[in-house]
Amino acid sequence: MSKPILIVSTHPGAGLTSTVLGLYHALDRQGSKVAFHKPILQLNNEHDTQDYSEILLSKHCRAAQDPSLRIHPERVQKAIDKDKLDELMEEIIDNFNNAKGDADIVIMEGLLENASTPYAHDVNKRIARALSADVILLSSARVPNLQRLENRLEYAINQFGGREKEIVLGAIINHVDDENALTTEQIITSKIFGRQFQLFGAIPANKTLSAPRVIDLQKHLNANIVLEGEMHKRRVHEYVMFARTVPNAVHLLRPNYCIFSPCDRVDTLMAVTIAAKSGANLGCLILTGETNTSDTIMKLCRPLLEESKLPILHVAISSWKTGLAMEGFNRYIPDDDDERVQNTKEYFAEHIKSDWVDAYLKRQRQSAISPAAFRYGIVQRAIAAQKTIVLPEGNEPRTVVAASLCAARGMAKCILLANPEEVRHIAEQQGVSLGDNIEIIDPDTIRERYIPRLIELRKHKGMNETLARTQLEDNVMLATMMLEADVVDGLVSGAVHTTANTIRPPLQIIKTAEGAQVVSSVFFMCLPDQVLVYGDCAIIPNPSEDELAQIAIQSHDSAKAFGIEPRVAMISYSTGTSGSGADVEKVKTATEKVRQLRPDILVDGPLQYDAAAIESVGKKKAPDSPVAGRATVFIFPDLNTGNTTYKAVQRSANAISMGPVLQGMRKPVNDLSRGALVDDIVYTIAITAVQAAQNDAKQTQTPHNP
Repeated sequence: MSKPILIVSTHPGAGLTSTVLGLYHALDRQGSKVAFHKPILQLNNEHDTQDYSEILLSKHCRAAQDPSLRIHPERVQKAIDKDKLDELMEEIIDNFNNAKGDADIVIMEGLLENASTPYAHDVNKRIARALSADVILLSSARVPNLQRLENRLEYAINQFGGREKEIVLGAIINHVDDENALTTEQIITSKIFGRQFQLFGAIPANKTLSAPRVIDLQKHLNANIVLEGEMHKRRVHEYVMFARTVPNAVHLLRPNYCIFSPCDRVDTLMAVTIAAKSGANLGCLILTGETNTSDTIMKLCRPLLEESKLPILHVAISSWKTGLAMEGFNRYIPDDDDERVQNTKEYFAEHIKSDWVDAYLKRQRQSAISPAAFRYGIVQRAIAAQKTIVLPEGNEPRTVVAASLCAARGMAKCILLANPEEVRHIAEQQGVSLGDNIEIIDPDTIRERYIPRLIELRKHKGMNETLARTQLEDNVMLATMMLEADVVDGLVSGAVHTTANTIRPPLQIIKTAEGAQVVSSVFFMCLPDQVLVYGDCAIIPNPSEDELAQIAIQSHDSAKAFGIEPRVAMISYSTGTSGSGADVEKVKTATEKVRQLRPDILVDGPLQYDAAAIESVGKKKAPDSPVAGRATVFIFPDLNTGNTTYKAVQRSANAISMGPVLQGMRKPVNDLSRGALVDDIVYTIAITAVQAAQNDAKQTQTPHNP
């Protein structure tokens, strides 16, 4: 299983690309199977069309070359504007899965906040959350004091949930021992670093690594080449303007210096020629302005300049404008500068630790499944299932939009039971298209065909033709008969109908699954950081001890079936033996019944909600509990408690609640809250499709008696 590590810089200018390159090389030469992936492209400004960092790293690291696996920042902004960032995170998960290959570790470069990506910090957090990625922070030692660096790191750690989340592994500090920067000794003695937050590297400043070639300057300034010389080889460490007389500026004629001078400064040209001939090894000379250089002096100097191989460029703008143009020069490493790439990755790798990798690969962080990963998993499984779901509320606007979205993403074929003209009118009003994966069936055209079968199924209850025709006027009953006849694979209703109206026909016709003693429900609660399972919040008003135990067992199995590691908390107003009363005793007895019936289930109760959900509270109230503070499945003692809690969490935490998902039915039928959002309906349809596929798998595995 590939482990993603997101490298996040605390601020621009810390050397993010060089650090990613160095970390990759350090892990690669240590023997780890490592890959690089950049989820979202980084553009320096609105005029940029390329992410130079991504081009470089993809060329010099093991990376997927498919450009569709990188997302343009404009798409991120649009997703934010339309409140569709969660959907984009699902695409990021898909891209990551396609890019990771067989790597043990995938290093990802996080976004830097600038004018093009003002959302960088929030998106970095969402990416880390969606991919369950670990984070390594990058910061610079160019700060006034150690406390400033510690505050900067602590703030970044808190951005990812704080130390207790164990998401941030540690930090790499760049530009150490530079002028006006912290020293290595100061950094390694900082109390911020320890076992839970490691110092992975302190990189001493090295100005030669950031020195561009003359050819890089020529491309940036779009300069004319007067003499090519060693422009592909020579590097520039400093830039100076020859604005004074030669005697007052001759001290600037130093190795690797770039000299800017107006074209008509004959004295400068001659001084540079003499310096070059004497072995000063200047970086280059850049002549500025529209005035032509003296042909006589240039003819005199050219042989000496050619012999010294000094590059000379010309830009037809003033020295002042050239200086302004240089302010926008980004000292990124060009992807074709192999020498600089090699020197940079070797230098950074020498100062980055790699002895932590073996232990890291064995480390299992207790991480909850992220909402984006949960939704992505459901969507992918629904797409693979290719099931048909009937929606009896076919003319309800939210349902029409949800069906359109499901069909467009290939999650299911949706059958809308409604007047076709009415549905098309609603779709037009809602601005959605009804593609090939949507079928609209007028209920009036199919009711008659299900009358005989309904009579057969319910004749013991006095069903006759008249009653059957009347009951089939209800689209939920009609949809249920379609499900019973295997015309469809699942049923979703409830955006208009009550829970009772939605589940009554399936209970009469579909009935419970083999071995199921009750029909209950769960909600998959997609909170910002994790997905929890709440049961039962919709079906059984006041469950008995046995029914509560069955709800817990069914909810445990539902959680496991959908990729959530189940740790079941039986919720009460009391934790352990702190309280008493009939309600507490019911929860306590139900907990024991779960343990007896299913010893494989990790369950504890009674637990108060905070003791079940919050680690610090759980340690205080139930220190010996294997569930307290870590629960993922919450079983409420009655419908009143469960329904109230789920609605409170849904609305106050802005959570997506998928469900109620019914448990214990022979075929998948799922209810919706009448306050359901379009996203709630979309994912409930997907869950229903997955349940249908799971039913198929169970039937395949179950041996049939001849």
